[in-house]
Amino acid sequence: MAQRRPFQTDPVLTGIAIGYRNRAQSLIADDVLPRVPVGSEKFAWTKYPLAEGFTLPDSLVGRRGRVNRVEFTGTEVDDSTDDHGFESEIPNSDIDEARKQREAGLSLYDPEAHAAEGLADLLLLAREVRVAQLVQASSSYSASRRLVLSGTDRFSDYENSDPIAVIKAALEGTLIYRPNTLVMGQSVWSKLSSHPHLVNAVRGNVTSQGIITREEFARLFEIQRLLVGESFVNLAHKGQDPNLARVWGKSIQALYIDPNARPQRGVTFGFTAQCGTKIGGRIEDPNIGLEGGHAVRIGEKVKECVVAPDVGFQIADAVA
Repeated sequence: MAQRRPFQTDPVLTGIAIGYRNRAQSLIADDVLPRVPVGSEKFAWTKYPLAEGFTLPDSLVGRRGRVNRVEFTGTEVDDSTDDHGFESEIPNSDIDEARKQREAGLSLYDPEAHAAEGLADLLLLAREVRVAQLVQASSSYSASRRLVLSGTDRFSDYENSDPIAVIKAALEGTLIYRPNTLVMGQSVWSKLSSHPHLVNAVRGNVTSQGIITREEFARLFEIQRLLVGESFVNLAHKGQDPNLARVWGKSIQALYIDPNARPQRGVTFGFTAQCGTKIGGRIEDPNIGLEGGHAVRIGEKVKECVVAPDVGFQIADAVA
């Protein structure tokens, strides 16, 4: 008799893991660092030399001379995906009782599906936190492509700050590829969307009071997308009172993002290498409760990477 693997994947739980979304929050990680498939847990991405694409060799060819040969190179950076997952314990007595209630037409509740949905939500939030930390880290940008605001220069000072000039400078401050995406947290957008300079520019000098939309902001700065992270995370340790904080902080990121770029092809600020799909399944555990139970597990193999920091620009401490 063939030995069963300890972790049994389940197509229904896997479907929940792939398809579930927390629509009460705005999670932007998949747009900021798009997922790209890799063939295995170990992969490599290409780092291109800065000067190679801009150093112009002599193009003149003599009548019997040789055409100047040009070599395009790149350095492979070895990397690997990380395993991320959560699981939840469910006693068999809970599973059996829920099944009886469903069979009697008294309930639709399925404790395993409910656990899978909750775990999938947490997995998405965990990824949102990782992406936010990576994209907002000063080390993800070249020193010349980072600006720290302070005092009256911050956009929360409506009288003295100049967001149009600062954001235009950020969009022109990257290497060759102009950013097509601006990323910020809700706390920044709340201040920026009512800034008199922006309201005045969008409304055509009619008024400096009001609120502009995200679409109007994107058109004003000629970018493809404005991504605003709205999610919260609990910073308190287990057992402590909740301490909710925004996942995305008070900086603005101007990024060139190409969702069609791959680890060894194309230029993009960053991407997420994904090996396979999300998985969902159960593990039998005789130590759960009196009658044993199952541990429902949801997980994925991914690695968030910043591969071209020079096509990104950060405005740190954009608001007070």
